[in-house]
Amino acid sequence: MTTTFPDVTISTDRLVLRAFEEEDVTALAEMMNDEQVTAWTSAPHPYTHTDAHAWATRQSHAERTGGRGIVFAVTEFLTQRLVGVVHLRNTDWRIRATEVGYVTAPWARGEGYASESVLAVAQWLFRDRGFARFELRTAADNTASQQVAQKIGCISEGVLRNAGIVRTQAADGSWTDTPTDVIVWGLVPEDLDDEDTDDYGYDGHSGYGYGPGRGLPGHDAGYASARQGDSTGSAIGAHWN
Repeated sequence: MTTTFPDVTISTDRLVLRAFEEEDVTALAEMMNDEQVTAWTSAPHPYTHTDAHAWATRQSHAERTGGRGIVFAVTEFLTQRLVGVVHLRNTDWRIRATEVGYVTAPWARGEGYASESVLAVAQWLFRDRGFARFELRTAADNTASQQVAQKIGCISEGVLRNAGIVRTQAADGSWTDTPTDVIVWGLVPEDLDDEDTDDYGYDGHSGYGYGPGRGLPGHDAGYASARQGDSTGSAIGAHWN
């Protein structure tokens, strides 16, 4: 059974989550070349204007139309500037479960935008789409992303040993892939029943998965099957987790 998410816009008091547009390309390229994003995600590095254009105009939209998930460009309500990405992926329509990755732009960190946008998407999934499970995966050392998971009410469900890849930077500026344990966080509808959703004071940098090709802007294929151990690598984990 394959289905798709509707083409929707989600709004909070401060943010508008919408589909990517061509006008987002320059800001997306700048955001994805940030060192924190490089370290914690499997996005291409350097992240070129061509990568950003392909993601904003084609690849992000194919996530929804292909039934794999949905990608939101996170923008400020007042300024309309791009401040992040929230990406639902690896969606299982039979059990109505999905995995989230996210990135926060370096110019927008410290505002609580990651927790605000991810929580808004979780609420939409549970209340409007009837989903039963929302999952995040974070690198073991990515404490910023772990605090976002905790902030929105996720429960730590276990550790997958050596299940992901992060990148570390050498003194000469080069980057090396390094294995990492992955913490699995889960959120189900009843976890939100008593949550205070008005305080978004903490912001992680990225919460995407690990390994090349895992649902990151700039990768063309493999999102639906990007489970650890297959040819596309594991989940995103930079403020993409």
